Amino acid sequence: MGEAGKGILAIVGACTIWGLATLYYKAMAHVPPLEVLAHRTLWTLAFFGVMLAVQGRFGAAVALLRGPLRRRVWLAAGIVAVNWGLFIWAIQTGHAVQASLGYYIFPLVSVCLGVLVLGERLTRGQGAAVGLACGAVAVLTWGLGVAPWVALALAVTFAPYMLIKKQLAAPAAVSVTAEVLLLLPLALVWLGLAHSGAVGGGWFGRDAFTTLMLPVSGLITGGPLILFSWGAQRVRLSTLGLVQYLNPTLQAVSAVLVFREPFTGWHGAAFGMIWAALALYSLEGWRQERAARSLATSEGTSGTLM
Repeated sequence: MGEAGKGILAIVGACTIWGLATLYYKAMAHVPPLEVLAHRTLWTLAFFGVMLAVQGRFGAAVALLRGPLRRRVWLAAGIVAVNWGLFIWAIQTGHAVQASLGYYIFPLVSVCLGVLVLGERLTRGQGAAVGLACGAVAVLTWGLGVAPWVALALAVTFAPYMLIKKQLAAPAAVSVTAEVLLLLPLALVWLGLAHSGAVGGGWFGRDAFTTLMLPVSGLITGGPLILFSWGAQRVRLSTLGLVQYLNPTLQAVSAVLVFREPFTGWHGAAFGMIWAALALYSLEGWRQERAARSLATSEGTSGTLM
């Protein structure tokens, strides 16, 4: 198998774990969401901390916190805490369908963010995709009588988080380690309050199942990220964009078939519009990538002739 094939397998593995992580968080529904979030922070740091220490790269995470971009790391840490916490809460409280919708529309929110923050210009295909996504949200709001706030909040928090990550230009493991290092004091304080009875909870150590399962939150956060980062270096951008939709697809399937959450005709119409928008968006990305490759090839040929 070639490097591209291995890369695709790695990305499929990562997105499968992320997509099925809903099953894990649903199984942890007896643990308060903030306590699960605190454990996810703690065990993600343990996972990446050990890995970076073995590789001799832990200092890179500390340097990121002390460098000129430290404020952006603080901002990223705050955003990811909100995003993680909201996702955990959504799965535990019967909003998994909305959570999947949020991760479907996040790439389109990122496009809008690029226009507003970076001054990028929308292509016709991107504009049509964003318009369809807005229409889908409007349809769902009209049909259900309430806006899909959970989906919108997840998309609106994840998009700027990814923008900041691009600006940090640090390996994913290093930047995530820096972020959870910042969140660690808050996580420890909350766990201390939970185990003292001040806020309720304190499930770690209460029964064998929960005690064994809570540390898994770090594994299902860190493991897929490593696979995804490794695979992304070996596949085309267009391939990466298509395969990553496996994550919200598995979330939606789990929500409907396993959790038995309602999926009405309005949901079907909205999701159909979102899928059409993503098809347009992916097609536009493929065209841009092909044009860039053609330009690079022609420039290389010209350089050879000259």
